[in-house]
Amino acid sequence: MMDAVSDGAFFCAVVDAGGLGAGARVLNSSPPAASRRLAAIERRLGVVLAERSARRFRLTDEGRLYYERSGELLSALRDIEAEVSSRGTAARGLLRVAAPMDLGRRRIAPALAGFARAHPNLSIQLTLSDAGAEIGEDLLDVAIRTGIPADQNVIARKLATARMLLCAAPSYVEAHGAPTDLEDLQHHRCLLLARRHRQISHWLYRDAGGAVVAIPARGAMSSTSGDVLRQWALAGEGLSLEAAWDVAEDLLEGRLIECLPSVNWQELTLVATFLPGKPVPARIRLFVDWLLQLIGGPNALADPCR
Repeated sequence: MMDAVSDGAFFCAVVDAGGLGAGARVLNSSPPAASRRLAAIERRLGVVLAERSARRFRLTDEGRLYYERSGELLSALRDIEAEVSSRGTAARGLLRVAAPMDLGRRRIAPALAGFARAHPNLSIQLTLSDAGAEIGEDLLDVAIRTGIPADQNVIARKLATARMLLCAAPSYVEAHGAPTDLEDLQHHRCLLLARRHRQISHWLYRDAGGAVVAIPARGAMSSTSGDVLRQWALAGEGLSLEAAWDVAEDLLEGRLIECLPSVNWQELTLVATFLPGKPVPARIRLFVDWLLQLIGGPNALADPCR
């Protein structure tokens, strides 16, 4: 059986190269040796696979069938090997990852060194950005992002869900007061997140019936970095809508105060996105499994108010 597979691979290489001479060069062989091997295959099969002369190499009907079926077999064998390899416990190659700025800097980057040590044949590139990384556009293997991507060709695995909290520094509340209701937000300075080429000028919450409602948020300061918004809030520059895990320590230590705690702000969903594969490469599969343990497992991201 292995000789049959080897012969099929040889014949496909010769046909793909355009003839015995070119095929021999691809296979690091000589034209006489390639000619002898093709003749031996024909004797074994009892048919002529190709009409050849000094200037021509043309497949017979039997040769065309042998070429097509051998190609299908080799393709299936490659798929089998890739699937088996993908189930291995070692990640190899280059892994390109993007993560939100604050979460990536505080939580993912410090732990990533351990993942790299466990897979010494893996190289990792980590990009931190709150601008909304996209798998296809940014040449990434895995993008850790908030919200389900619009692209239905991308796989998204949920990592965690965070409550959103409206926060301000004690100095801001002392100078401007705290908002008393949602309508009062129009009189306050809101710190706004920007995504690529647009600014998010509405904050979302759920009303008593569970419907998602958008309320305008106005402010003169915006940034693509969630960490910058948090730093501005700490400096007393305005109100910021933050994920609970990003401000857990600030709230516990009094550097920030939660405003409008009764409002049910729409939760933030953190997902790992990657392109589908048949199969998914081991470096991606193992990394996403590791992320689930890091972020959604026993060491889940903190929410100080739950």
